[in-house]
Amino acid sequence: MTTSDSLRYTRIPTHESGTIPAVGFGTLIPDPVVTRRATDDALEAGFRHLDCAERYRNEAAVGDAMQGAFTAGKLRRQDLFVTTKLWNTNHRPERVKPALDASRKRLQLDDIDCYIIHTPFAFQPGDDQDPRDAGGHVIYDKGVTLAETWHAMERLVDQGHCKSIGLSDITLEKLREIVAVARIRPAMVQVEAHPYLPEWELLDFCREHGIVLQAFAALGHAMKPNVLADPVITAVAERLHKTPAQIALAWAVQRGSAFLTTSTNPRRIRENIDISALPDEAMREIREQIKTNVRFNSVIETGVPGFIPRAG
Repeated sequence: MTTSDSLRYTRIPTHESGTIPAVGFGTLIPDPVVTRRATDDALEAGFRHLDCAERYRNEAAVGDAMQGAFTAGKLRRQDLFVTTKLWNTNHRPERVKPALDASRKRLQLDDIDCYIIHTPFAFQPGDDQDPRDAGGHVIYDKGVTLAETWHAMERLVDQGHCKSIGLSDITLEKLREIVAVARIRPAMVQVEAHPYLPEWELLDFCREHGIVLQAFAALGHAMKPNVLADPVITAVAERLHKTPAQIALAWAVQRGSAFLTTSTNPRRIRENIDISALPDEAMREIREQIKTNVRFNSVIETGVPGFIPRAG
């Protein structure tokens, strides 16, 4: 049983005998200057898992924050678990390693702890991250399969450029297909998950195969219906003298998943890592009494992330 004091330090084992910090800070922040400041605050608060992406267009700011902490002697590289993601326009095998190399350069890191396929959808290759036709429709790349991209990712591990690989925005059906053909299984899968979209079946599959399920939008991304206003969550929070966000995040870790949370507010950043183990009764209430079921992000249907604005 995880003790109250240790929940924030939980590490989840993976099939390759490694572990991944359950508590993660997401860097989907539009302004690079704000990204740098928020990442500084997250590291200061105790976050040791940073989630990045080429598509966020701010890897350099995250890299500057990490280097600042290293130079100041506050952290060592081995203290951090860093992920970043292969964008949809780079799914062709010959584009995979150059994309990782570019991310490593921006992040100022020799290697990445987990390199993730951002979505299972391949877009037209090129420099335009959001290729559209004259009618405004995404131009997909029919010349590459997800399995081919995955095998190119496996070669990055063989070459020592990243320690593990993963997937994001993927359905259980697609994940089964990759696990069936993978030489190196995913270490982590990032999907939208929260008390309104618990993804229990996917979580069970991931546990069975030694894959960490990491929840993005773990607090519902402030969308309606509001997860943090749910009467079950608020009642538990009031009873335990915690915020609804702390309850939802503790629930995520305690049920065996990892989570990402993003904020630019220093107080909220500190609050989001200040989680404590919930009583079994509270875990049961959240699972059994919450009936709302909603997905906020349609990315698994299109490959277009709903929380990232289109490039202007």
